[in-house]
Amino acid sequence: MQALDLFSGPGGLTLGMKAAGFHPVASVEKNKDAVATYAAHTGDTEHFCSDVRAIDFARYRGKVDIVFGGPPCQPFSTGGLRRGTGDARNMFPEFIRALREARPAGFLAENVPGLAMSKRLDYLAELINTFEAEGYNVSWKVVAAADYGVPQKRKRLIIVGMREDRFWFPRPTHGPEADQPHVASGTIISKDKPLGEPPECPVIYAKFPDPRRSPYAGHVYNGGGRPIDLSGPCHTLLASAGGYKTHWVDTLDIAPEYTAHLMEGGTPRDGIVPGARRLTLEESALIQTFPAGMWFAGSRSSQYTQIGDAVPPLLARVLGESLRAQMEGKGANSATHVEPSGRLPLFEAA
Repeated sequence: MQALDLFSGPGGLTLGMKAAGFHPVASVEKNKDAVATYAAHTGDTEHFCSDVRAIDFARYRGKVDIVFGGPPCQPFSTGGLRRGTGDARNMFPEFIRALREARPAGFLAENVPGLAMSKRLDYLAELINTFEAEGYNVSWKVVAAADYGVPQKRKRLIIVGMREDRFWFPRPTHGPEADQPHVASGTIISKDKPLGEPPECPVIYAKFPDPRRSPYAGHVYNGGGRPIDLSGPCHTLLASAGGYKTHWVDTLDIAPEYTAHLMEGGTPRDGIVPGARRLTLEESALIQTFPAGMWFAGSRSSQYTQIGDAVPPLLARVLGESLRAQMEGKGANSATHVEPSGRLPLFEAA
């Protein structure tokens, strides 16, 4: 099936959708480093390194089966200013314009889970109504990447539209409700042997720590980076990683002991945490399920941003395989898929 790939970044969603049988005939991304990364693994497509608002998508009418992509999500991120519809960075109108002009049989859009929170459900309902006015039957769900074999606790809002029938989401393949356990980050990266060079940013004890029962939660160390529990999926990788917001490997098992110390009323420590090393670029890419040894363009900071911003390719492949099968009329059943939710405001927010 032929596709338009919008807001493509370095191509995390692209790689998964390609593996599922969708070939992008054109991609749109204005970040030059991300475009260079994308071109290195998907060169046989038309690359637009420009603002999406400058592109006429009518030229692809009758030539593409699907539009997929992740419209910039800063307006609805819980970590951002949350301006939403009034924010010029909200690119959903451009995604909808691409659908209107190209008229594909289906689409898949991904965004931050914050868009499905109670204060933003009105806008999500508005989006779904707009998609349906364009002739699509719409399903949405906040999915956890770890439930599909990704060694990371990343959650994303996925919105899928089909002109024929309604999309059913694939059931989780990993976790307590599946046959396989979640994939531990320690099976992907090594505690003792880093792959690549870690950032030279020491982990510092917080002056006023705010611990939780889990040694891998709370605010106990300065910066946004957290210690990783190698026995389970890693915390969500941040696009702002590369410095003090890079998660770290606790090579001396300091975190469990120190959290217990604090929970018992112990005095906070100061200085550098012994044995703490930050995740490398290569390790971060593997946790995101990019192919081993994949090349990323640009500076170290740019590479961390590209990796942290991306959709895990493995998650994209699972969703893409299910979407392609259903678009081809192979259907879905309750044994392998989850029945779509009802219309908003009857949707249950995750």
